[in-house]
Amino acid sequence: MDIVVYIALALMMIVAIYGVMIYNRLVDIKHSVSQAWSNIDILLKQRHDELPKLVETCKQYMGFEQETLKQVIAARSQVATAREAGNMSALGSAENMLRMGLGSLFAVAEDYPELTASDKFQHLQARITGLENSIADRREYYNEAVRINNVRIEQFPDIIVAQWFKFMPRDLLEFSDVEKQDVSIAKLFG
Repeated sequence: MDIVVYIALALMMIVAIYGVMIYNRLVDIKHSVSQAWSNIDILLKQRHDELPKLVETCKQYMGFEQETLKQVIAARSQVATAREAGNMSALGSAENMLRMGLGSLFAVAEDYPELTASDKFQHLQARITGLENSIADRREYYNEAVRINNVRIEQFPDIIVAQWFKFMPRDLLEFSDVEKQDVSIAKLFG
C-alpha cells in the first residue's frame, strides 16, 4: 500500500476518535444539565408540599387575610404547572409571584403575634426559607450547566457533532427584574 493511504487512514482515525470524544463530552454536559434540573425539581416539590401546611396554619390565625393566602395558593399552582411542563420562562415568572406572595404572607404574619409564636408556623417558615435558599443555590448551578451546554454546542468543532446528533440549547432559569430589585419594606407593611 501507498504511504498516502496510510496517512489518510491515520487522519480518518484521528478525526473519528476526536469526534467520539466531542460526542461523549456533549452527552456528559447534557446529563449535567438534567441532573441540575432534577436537583431544583426535588426542592420545588418539597416546597410545593410545605406550602399547604403553611397556608392552613395561617388560616387558623389570619381569618380575614384571605387575599394574601389566595395569592400564595395561585402562585403555587402556577409554579407546579410550569415545573411539570419544564417551561423555564413560565417557571421564572411563577417563582416571582410565589416569592412576592410569601414575602407578603410573612410580612402580614407579623401582625399576628399568636401566629408568629406558633411552633408550627416557625418551623414551616424556617423550612420554606431554607428551601428558598437551596433553590437559589441550585439555580446558580443549573444556569452554569446550561451556559456550558449552550456554549459548547455553538463552538467549533463541537457544533458539527451537536447539529449532527441534535444536541439542543437549554433555557436558563431566570427571574424578572422585579425580583432583582431591592425589596421595599414600606410596600410590604403599607
